[in-house]
Amino acid sequence: MGDLFSVEGKTAMVTGGSRGIGLMIARGLVEGGARVYVSSRKAEACRQAAEELSRAGECLALPADLSDEQGCRRLAAEVGERQGRLQVLVNNAGATWGAPLEDHPAAAWDKVLDLNLKAPFFLTRAMLPLLEAGAAPDDPARVINVGSIDGLRVPPMPTYAYSASKAGLHHLTRVLARELGPRGITVNAIAPGPFESRMMAETLRRFGDQIAAAAPLGRIGRPEDMAGAALYLASRAGAYVTGAVLPVDGGLTTL
Repeated sequence: MGDLFSVEGKTAMVTGGSRGIGLMIARGLVEGGARVYVSSRKAEACRQAAEELSRAGECLALPADLSDEQGCRRLAAEVGERQGRLQVLVNNAGATWGAPLEDHPAAAWDKVLDLNLKAPFFLTRAMLPLLEAGAAPDDPARVINVGSIDGLRVPPMPTYAYSASKAGLHHLTRVLARELGPRGITVNAIAPGPFESRMMAETLRRFGDQIAAAAPLGRIGRPEDMAGAALYLASRAGAYVTGAVLPVDGGLTTL
């Protein structure tokens, strides 16, 4: 069973890996024995995260701005200069924006959809040669998109662009799963509920107790919950799973 859930010897890239959910996933992969590249827009935060995770295994920093296709291509090229193949790509980098319906600006849609929906598409496409090289007959390469339960339900906050982008990412996951399966690549999504992160910090400060009480499991997510889901999808245990959207939310989407 240890071998079934192992990522020992794999190479992974985690975007938005310097904090929050991306850092939780990167830590799980590093501690599981993978060589992990973390990327984020802020170079110093990226370097600090890689330095911290390197105490547990092998982690390297590759700062990148993924808000346009050129940045995605540049990151893929930098990975390609260092690695001949990639077994796991985690598309986690994202942004949110909250504003009332009457005031929700065009800039919100541009920023959020560029990073949350377009970047995973462009980066996955740019990484395809590395992912195909990393695929094995019984152990496909993996793309893991980080969506949100707000893409599965109507969110309680006025995050119109964010929830629409995550719903779009979930469907893009299914589309790419059918397209890339014959090329030896699985594509799945994790839809997190509330976890402690910078993006969720203010919401949890104001409503954390109520959110935890509302969840059937009675709490918010912990780092090991997110790491466990990612390790399942990245390891041989998840080799026959593709096109799935996995809620990791303590049951909130059942309400």
